[in-house]
Amino acid sequence: MIRTVEAEPHVSAPVLAAYSYCEAVTGQQARNFAYGIRLLPVSKRRAMSALYAFSRRVDDIGDGSLAPDVKAARLEDTRAMLARVREGAVDEDDTDPVAVALTHAATAFPIPLGGLDELIDGVLMDVRGETYETWDDLKVYCRCVAGAIGRLSLGVFGTEPGARGVERAPEYADTLGLALQLTNILRDVREDAGDGRTYLPADDLAKFGCSAGFSGPTPPEGSDFAGLVHFEVRRARALFAEGYRLLPMLDRRSGACVAAMAGIYRRLLDRIERDPEAVLRGRVSLPGREKAYVAVRGLSGLDARHVTRRAVRRRA
Repeated sequence: MIRTVEAEPHVSAPVLAAYSYCEAVTGQQARNFAYGIRLLPVSKRRAMSALYAFSRRVDDIGDGSLAPDVKAARLEDTRAMLARVREGAVDEDDTDPVAVALTHAATAFPIPLGGLDELIDGVLMDVRGETYETWDDLKVYCRCVAGAIGRLSLGVFGTEPGARGVERAPEYADTLGLALQLTNILRDVREDAGDGRTYLPADDLAKFGCSAGFSGPTPPEGSDFAGLVHFEVRRARALFAEGYRLLPMLDRRSGACVAAMAGIYRRLLDRIERDPEAVLRGRVSLPGREKAYVAVRGLSGLDARHVTRRAVRRRA
């Protein structure tokens, strides 16, 4: 991919080092996310890496092997670091590169840092072992761990001046986050079960005879596992359709970033729909060449134009 030369404001050496750390974390641990943010200008890419590195730290605490009370204490320590960032109390020579990078990003862009508090709240729900009776219950969790990330990202992307319906941009960003998270939940259903976690709503599991859970490579005996997956896929597709209304409100490269990340997950959803039991046998993923194709499609603006045409047809 050919990169253009971009004029960037001066960034000090300590801050650049902090961003480099965050970009390394992102490149190593967020393959799907990294494909999208490669399409952004340097300053936005760095800011998104800072958001990811903070989020990764929170997730790693929640997913680790520490006792629940220790996890909760470490999450509150992370919340205290976030409070320092919000107050501008992190110096450039601070020993925590994530705090340094996030502080700089929050001064460069109108990032609603409260979304990171929501992320911590969501991971605390994991630590407490919460389960979800209904989709409305699960939406609360998804909005914390993914919808909030959508709204935080929108703070970095910004919106195009004069874009129609722009007041609903945070809502669409939140909804797109829900779509991504529900796709993650379907993809990771076996892995989560192995960790003692159940995210799919209990009433959906009961409806399709899957209340026994997913402890092995085959569905529960007598269940309609394919029916359950297809039901959740339809829900995720509806969320994607709503969330994609954000694309025409973004500049070309921010829209390309969102289209690439969402496009990768939509293709994962296609694979899961074609072979529902694949999620019980292993982790469903896309090859690198397919991710690259999705990124190029996003940069071309095809997805944004498609959404715009559909919106015009609906208004006609």
